[in-house]
Amino acid sequence: MESSSSVAPEGEGVAKVLRSLGSSDPTQLEFLAGSNPGRVSIVHGKTAEVTWSDEGGRETTSTCQFATVLNLRPVAGDWVSVRDGYIVAVSPRRTALRRPGANQRDVQVMAANLDVVLVVVPIDRELNLLLLERLGVMAWDSGARPVVVLTKSDGSQIVDSVVDEARLAVPGVDILTTSSQSGHGIRELRGLLHEGVTAVMLGASGAGKTSLLNALEGTSEVTRAVSRTGEGRHATTTRRLYRLSSGGVLLDIPGIRLLDLMVGQEGVDEAFADITELAEQCRFSDCHHDGDEGCAVELAVANGTLPLRRLESWRAVQAGIATNDRLKDRTKISKRRRAPKPPRPDEFDLDPD
Repeated sequence: MESSSSVAPEGEGVAKVLRSLGSSDPTQLEFLAGSNPGRVSIVHGKTAEVTWSDEGGRETTSTCQFATVLNLRPVAGDWVSVRDGYIVAVSPRRTALRRPGANQRDVQVMAANLDVVLVVVPIDRELNLLLLERLGVMAWDSGARPVVVLTKSDGSQIVDSVVDEARLAVPGVDILTTSSQSGHGIRELRGLLHEGVTAVMLGASGAGKTSLLNALEGTSEVTRAVSRTGEGRHATTTRRLYRLSSGGVLLDIPGIRLLDLMVGQEGVDEAFADITELAEQCRFSDCHHDGDEGCAVELAVANGTLPLRRLESWRAVQAGIATNDRLKDRTKISKRRRAPKPPRPDEFDLDPD
């Protein structure tokens, strides 16, 4: 990153553009002095589409290249400093939605600077509780506020019972039922996406995310029908920021798979708040809730106050985190092994002559 000082944007015209791009308080953003402030909507390899403002508050959207020395690879939602067609700096991220990289060891940031994560799950077929829980973990881990959006409610005859199931799977999270066809719940959803709010829709392919966007704005983004097997098909193939008529911005990203989970313990503790609270009563502070003496969590399962499925899901997520940690450790060891070995003392010519 360049050594230029970071400054808050100046001018009401500039602030107006930044607010329209999702900033609730442009004075809290920092950009490199002598550059133009902007936000990334799409990344294509080593270039990104950025909407930015000049010092007079005139808005421009252009494809920018990455500066040779850049402090961070930008992703959709990043606030960036633009100069002469280059992104010269990426501003610090408040929140970040993450998943494993292609090698299942590195972390891929999918989107940044989010305020709300809309966990989108269809209910026209059996509710996938495991997926809902894992998406909830990912949402909590991002640092943004999770909200569960149950779509295709017009295709379900048991909406109330499904909502009850969802509440048990993601305790403490607001739940909305919606229908893109009838318009049910769309007004309430639109109310969450006011000025200064950046939201992302997180869900599997075929969950109805693009149809939800169409219903929110009356747009005609491409949608594809669910296959005969019930599996979704990817309609969204890039990440894009949509400025909504309600004032907020919405980031639509491709559907994810069940295995796309790489989170920290804090996100797990938030998503499994019921187990976290019970764990405070365990006899040992490092209780694994798996046969440990004096385990309050297993006692709650035994007396019926905690569903066994919740504990099994918690164990599965913890096992996944442990696996990722082991993969990271192996990578570090492998890199150390490949590093050049220091020369032995006898390899030096110590003869003063």
